[in-house]
Amino acid sequence: MISAYNSFLVCFLCCCGLSICSQDSIGSRLQQAMLQNTGPHSVCIQLHEEKLLPPSNTLSKDAKGNYVYSSLVNQEAKRGLEVKAFLTELNKPYQSLVIAPVLFTRLSNVEILSISELESVSLLSINEPYMVSDYLDYGDLTEFRDPAAPEWGIQQIEADSVWALGYKGQGIVVAGQDTGYDWEHQALKDKYRGFDPETGGINHRYNWHDAIHEISPLHNDSIFLPENNPCGLDVMFPCDDHGHGTHTMGTMVGSDSLYQMGVAPEAKWIACRSMERGYGTLQTYLECFEWFLAPTDLNGENPQPWVAPDIINNSWACPPMEGCNAGNFEIMNTAIQNLKNAGILVVASAGNSGNNCESIVTPAAIFEPSFTVGATNQLDTLAGFSSRGPVAIDGSFRMKPNVVAPGTQTLSCVLNDGYATFGGTSMSGPHVAGAAALLLSAVPELRGDVDRIEDILEMSATPLFWNGECDAENIPNNLYGYGRINVLKAVELAQTQSGLVEQSPSLSLALYPNPSKEYILFDIQCMQNVFVVSFEGKVVPLLKEGNKILVSHLSEGIYFINATDSQGKHLTGKFFKVD
Repeated sequence: MISAYNSFLVCFLCCCGLSICSQDSIGSRLQQAMLQNTGPHSVCIQLHEEKLLPPSNTLSKDAKGNYVYSSLVNQEAKRGLEVKAFLTELNKPYQSLVIAPVLFTRLSNVEILSISELESVSLLSINEPYMVSDYLDYGDLTEFRDPAAPEWGIQQIEADSVWALGYKGQGIVVAGQDTGYDWEHQALKDKYRGFDPETGGINHRYNWHDAIHEISPLHNDSIFLPENNPCGLDVMFPCDDHGHGTHTMGTMVGSDSLYQMGVAPEAKWIACRSMERGYGTLQTYLECFEWFLAPTDLNGENPQPWVAPDIINNSWACPPMEGCNAGNFEIMNTAIQNLKNAGILVVASAGNSGNNCESIVTPAAIFEPSFTVGATNQLDTLAGFSSRGPVAIDGSFRMKPNVVAPGTQTLSCVLNDGYATFGGTSMSGPHVAGAAALLLSAVPELRGDVDRIEDILEMSATPLFWNGECDAENIPNNLYGYGRINVLKAVELAQTQSGLVEQSPSLSLALYPNPSKEYILFDIQCMQNVFVVSFEGKVVPLLKEGNKILVSHLSEGIYFINATDSQGKHLTGKFFKVD
């Protein structure tokens, strides 16, 4: 520690100030904050990362969760020991997370420069507030609704047809991190895992966590008091200080005598508040992700990964203007990958920056392990506000979104037993989270197999494309991904695949042109055991020439190519035949 402090003095004296002292391990926005005042600053300390090997896909969801959580606990105990010792000697309280290699604390300028010299530190960045994803408030449009009919989005994705088959989300747990949740709303109360509708018993342990421990400075309150927040801080029961979270949960599971708004009305829900009146931080989002990995009691103790949810909805944004940038992208990406390895589907709203290509720019939507959702309207076309791919902000140029779902004029519940009609990709994500719950309810063997869940939702989607911007003439594309979800077709496909495919696809085929009138090309040579299956699950006649499959003899519709490569890996791809 003496050497770290001396290096600070040398830097300060020789470079004539912080503005000249080049510190690769200190983020630019934190450097700006250091120039403005001496601190203390809320700081995120990123440690050099050790990737966790994913568990075997043959394990059950509970086994995956136990493996991932115990492995991460062991990693956390061994990493950053010099940083922890440094903070302890300074008598600095800190939070060290399990789900990603990161610590959070408050440090002065001198302490920041000292700790930046430690070998285990990768980057120090400022822990600034981020915001709930923008949404459109259409006001009270309930007078235009037929209370006896499911909401239009439910009908468009054919969730009501899945209900008719007897699947309504039974046995599945969905989760949300947002502005909180009004758990006593009449459309949500019976679905809350912490409430027993038969006995009236209430148990918030392992069903609720509050990651909001302080007032956000972005509200410009004259005095930072817990009373400024209508819920308070560190609350011991689900509470919503904004209304956005309650609305998203209603679209996932809500239903009452007035409206059928929830896609999976018999699924159970648990939740974490990650935003203070609409503003969260990297720390609060990660704290919620960690809690979902292994929910705890109300004191944050006794974690139990076997009660983790099946699906997490994330209708929020972490924009670059608020400090989320390439320097800390990998931290959240790691957390989401760990959740996926634990058998949990992470659904993320694409954002509402709309119109331009490369407008999907915010975590959690930009990451590969996130299942990213754009928004469609009642005409089944892309909503004008829905952000588009590819993801350029991290240099990956990966295709996003994965799929799209209804996201305009979405009626759901709000605070105090109210109802409102909102629009945004914040409303689309919950449609997909609810659809995944229906799928798992219908085919429970899919629980924990996130890759296969994503494949089925993508392959069963209604193909949508556009001969225009963002290279959207193929499937998948950067406007619609694989298309607008159809949960009835997803259930049918999953039930069909359980008889046709013995293992989850390990490699996806890139098929082009797609859609096609005459032939399909694929980019893998030496394919074996090739067969084409109609959406109804019937093997169709195969006409193959090299790496070209002729399709002119097929009727219009969705088809799947199944094959194995020279190493025996299973390959699959989806194409759309047009006349």
